[in-house]
Amino acid sequence: MKILMLGGTSDARKVVESLEDKGLLATFQITYSVAGLVRVPKFSCEVISGGFTQRGGLVDYLSTERFDLVIDITHPFALRMSSAAVDACKQLKLPCWRFHRPAWQAQEGDQWQRFEDWDDMVKATADYASLFLTAGQLPQDVIDRFTQQTVLTGQKQVIRTAAPPKAELPDSMQWIKAIGPFNHDAEKQLLLDYNVDLLVSKNSGGVATEAKLSAARELGIPVFMLERPVLPMADCLLHSVDDVINKLVKKGLSSDHNV
Repeated sequence: MKILMLGGTSDARKVVESLEDKGLLATFQITYSVAGLVRVPKFSCEVISGGFTQRGGLVDYLSTERFDLVIDITHPFALRMSSAAVDACKQLKLPCWRFHRPAWQAQEGDQWQRFEDWDDMVKATADYASLFLTAGQLPQDVIDRFTQQTVLTGQKQVIRTAAPPKAELPDSMQWIKAIGPFNHDAEKQLLLDYNVDLLVSKNSGGVATEAKLSAARELGIPVFMLERPVLPMADCLLHSVDDVINKLVKKGLSSDHNV
């Protein structure tokens, strides 16, 4: 059985590591795909990076390499990749499974305001003096709007990403390069050092970057949270790393390869 795993997240790495520990990577013939923007993991299975355009597109790649299953364990905001996976699998009549880690939930003491898009969110940040932008790579048009806001209001902005920003940042926006996991005390100190009065985040979920939320809660700092995009339905939705592993193991032990 040949499986393409769309990864790039800690959850995807945990799935591969667990299968590796169980000696099942060869059984499933897993190919692990990662964008390669930050780091490319080293596994005993095949690892590819850089997307599928260079491989003739996802449909051609899946067909040429004769994959039997696609498992999407990408970032919850990877709308384009998740959508492409569903579309390609439908064309080729392949099963498409998906696991995206659960979204964060507001806790007592949190001051969250939720937004469906960047337009409304950027407008709503205008009254704040010092923003901490922790929403990954921001599109150039969003950066430009924040830049204009700084010109009009003198607002201070700090952006943190794991890889160098793809967009061109203005001199007024300070960039911090850092890769999680982050801890509560360090996040609290960062918010204090930059006099942050508003935290801007995507609802990515996961434990690696949630410390910023507990730090903001403790300091009474509001959080503007961008909600997850609506994705096309996959054939099978899984809810944890263990779910993925157990379903794969069950599938591997069964002679029936129907999903």
